[in-house]
Amino acid sequence: MTDFAADSVLVWLDVTPSGDLAASAAGLLGAAARVGSPVALIVADESRHAALAEAAGQRGAATVLVCGLGGADTALTVPVVDALAAASTLVQPDAVLVSNSIEGRDVAGRFAARTSTALCVDAVGVARDEEGVLAEHSVYGGAYTVTGAATFGPLVVTVRQGAVEHRAEAVTAPRVVPLEVTASGAPAATIAGFEEATVTSTRPELRGAAKVVSGGRGLGSGEKFALVEQLADVLGAAVGASRAAVDAGYVPYSYQVGQTGVSVSPQLYIALGISGAIQHKAGMQTAKTIVAVNKDGDAPIFDIADFGVVGDVFTVVPQLIAALEAKKK
Repeated sequence: MTDFAADSVLVWLDVTPSGDLAASAAGLLGAAARVGSPVALIVADESRHAALAEAAGQRGAATVLVCGLGGADTALTVPVVDALAAASTLVQPDAVLVSNSIEGRDVAGRFAARTSTALCVDAVGVARDEEGVLAEHSVYGGAYTVTGAATFGPLVVTVRQGAVEHRAEAVTAPRVVPLEVTASGAPAATIAGFEEATVTSTRPELRGAAKVVSGGRGLGSGEKFALVEQLADVLGAAVGASRAAVDAGYVPYSYQVGQTGVSVSPQLYIALGISGAIQHKAGMQTAKTIVAVNKDGDAPIFDIADFGVVGDVFTVVPQLIAALEAKKK
């Protein structure tokens, strides 16, 4: 029996198809370190265990549980839930943290249902009081921050990527513990075939990006939306959009930021031609710095912006791009 700290927080770290830790790892371990002792769980091919455990240590995990794929390369979700359940039984954590990604939400929901534990989804932070771990949520379009807690058992939390700034101290030689997992045999969707699609982009993925430039209906057309992409490329930012811009056909739905789109918490969020409806603000108002450009000085976006420019985006943004490019020379 391996000893674990009484305040252990179990963190499932997702692994990308290329075999590296997902970008959400640092934020998850940072959140865990704020409320307890992080214990990382990695489900991956055995040949990657050493490298992934070292990477987890660099992000703040003093203890890393490792196990093989157990069929996770062909069966969806269930093998990871099996591993998470075994890890929870071993560690007896105060909380279980998972990224609020599509797969993370699936894993967290199945794990909570299997273990009859409380689940809090899309948290923007975690805290601890005298009774245990709390999940912090931004609600009603970001107007309020509320907390949720478990009545009994560990609290299962999916954490919004980019929402937690805290970073745990690096551990040079984390303790690596092999985890024995018994397959549950629960029904699982399986991958019958796989066709690789290569998408080349120099821009970061919208969910979890440190910088985001978004455009709204004020851009006027899909052709003019290119101005948003130009500024994003100069800044090395991801591209987002309001629902109005998506509904107008300027960009695909995958660009949508808001209550019915992607929720982001970047260090910098630039809103161009976005009025700031409550549905949009709900998906971006936890950004650390918000800059808005809109010709309507009464636009709601200015209520939450740290810096606002009342003006025509087609006049202001080209000047900003020119200034940024000149600074690079």
